[in-house]
Amino acid sequence: MNSTVIGRYRWRIVALLFFATTICYIDRQVLSMISTDETFQKDILGLSSDHVMQASDHADFKKALGNTDAAFKLAYSLGFLIVGWFLDRVGVRKGFPIALGLWSLSGMLHGLVKSAGGLIGARFLLGIGEAGNFPSANKTISEWLPRKERSQATGIMNAGANIGVIATALAVPVLNHHFGWRVCFIVTGALGFILIAFWIKMYRKPRESQSLGATELAHIESDMEQEPPGKVSWIRLFGYRQTWAFAGAKFLTDSVWYFFLTWLPLFFVRNNTLDQKLDISSVGFTFVFIYIISDVGSIFFGWLTTRFMKNGWSLNRARKTTLLLCGLCALPIFFAAYTTSFYVAVLIIALGTAAHQGFSSNILTMPGDLFPKYAVGSVTGIGGTLGGIAGAMMTWYAGHTDSYVPFFIYGSTAYLIATLVIHLCVPKMERAQLA
Repeated sequence: MNSTVIGRYRWRIVALLFFATTICYIDRQVLSMISTDETFQKDILGLSSDHVMQASDHADFKKALGNTDAAFKLAYSLGFLIVGWFLDRVGVRKGFPIALGLWSLSGMLHGLVKSAGGLIGARFLLGIGEAGNFPSANKTISEWLPRKERSQATGIMNAGANIGVIATALAVPVLNHHFGWRVCFIVTGALGFILIAFWIKMYRKPRESQSLGATELAHIESDMEQEPPGKVSWIRLFGYRQTWAFAGAKFLTDSVWYFFLTWLPLFFVRNNTLDQKLDISSVGFTFVFIYIISDVGSIFFGWLTTRFMKNGWSLNRARKTTLLLCGLCALPIFFAAYTTSFYVAVLIIALGTAAHQGFSSNILTMPGDLFPKYAVGSVTGIGGTLGGIAGAMMTWYAGHTDSYVPFFIYGSTAYLIATLVIHLCVPKMERAQLA
């Protein structure tokens, strides 16, 4: 059917998810950008403004940042289980604004901290709240999009992550220069409250929405199986191969993305291997380039699976072919740890982040493909929990080591291994049969 005839309100809902993900990543990424600012480093370490930073001070800050980010990831992991279960019970109309409000408030609290301990506390609350974003988005897409459009919708939603990083890279250096690092957190944290108003006004389930025409509703439900309402405990979900296909892939690959988000600014600012170094005033433009390419990867690989299916490919063949292509694009990542060329490192990392976002856009649709709607939030929560645990381990280790080599080597292989895990768990992408 032509989308002009059937209506486009479902894409407005996807737009809300895009902006929510953008705000989520703005609030998450401010710390990574501000971490390159010496005033912030001194404040967190309790040093005077006229103190001259020594190598030992930089090492202490790197450890503090690793501990802080590990706390965020652990909270994110715990939050995924709680929020996934919560959303399957109360629905995304009520549940998502609660999560969005919590992470926005905690984002603003970052601007009030005076020590590493306070930063860890604010970061922990942020992790609990932000755990609500992707389970909410997955559940919404499974309710509002037919299966053949979900990869494309997820790619658009997931592109918000890159736009969030780009917006942060452009805005934070300017805000920090004129107003200081505390204002950066307060201003960016306040953005979420604007979106809450739009969500409450616009979001209903398709059959409850007065803005949705009958033709578009029929299109949304065109390839959906009629599912009776039901409930399933998340503990029971661990017994299904479909759960492990999704959760295993998240465990293997999320930590690579988390490493990029947290440590790339310091990699470019303090890496003695590269022939150029950056500072907080110049790092933003590098990240704009990297994450524009990431956006292209997210949207393109999400679109590619949809295109394959429209050409008659099965879901199984289309999804796994795209995942394999993403894994191949990630293979050169390891070379970024060895090259001395700043520009080569940027290009390789940009390709790697694009591969990750394309991979992520495809696996994020899997809970909706493999489970009934009433279990999507819980399955997404399980995958997010395992991904967060892996991310916490990696980021803690990154804070306590001087070498980036192990992380880049792992990143180059993780996606092909994850594709193999998915294939072994669900050889034909068959749906789980829940009683």
